[in-house]
Amino acid sequence: MKKIEAIIRPFKLEEVKDALLEEGIKGLTITEVRGYGRQKGHTETYRGSEYQIEFVPKMKIEVVVDDALVEKVVDAILSTANSGQVGDGKIFISNIEDAIRIRTGESGVDAL
Repeated sequence: MKKIEAIIRPFKLEEVKDALLEEGIKGLTITEVRGYGRQKGHTETYRGSEYQIEFVPKMKIEVVVDDALVEKVVDAILSTANSGQVGDGKIFISNIEDAIRIRTGESGVDAL
């Protein structure tokens, strides 16, 4: 099993969620996060005053899938979250040793 974490722009969340549903992903976790990458935030103007936004608001999507679905999930995220601009986000993939459904005690892929 793999855990896929994607940091994306907030306005892309619905598109990504719908694309993951089409790929058969039944569950995911969403977290509102703030951070910066290479661009180190950005400058905005409010009422004539410029100020620096260091931590840009993003959405973090976490999903754990069977190894066979990793490529489909990554492709779905890439195709929907990509705007071609700096700050589109990142995708991280990690190994998961086990998963256990608390209610039934099922483990492994069955717990997903």
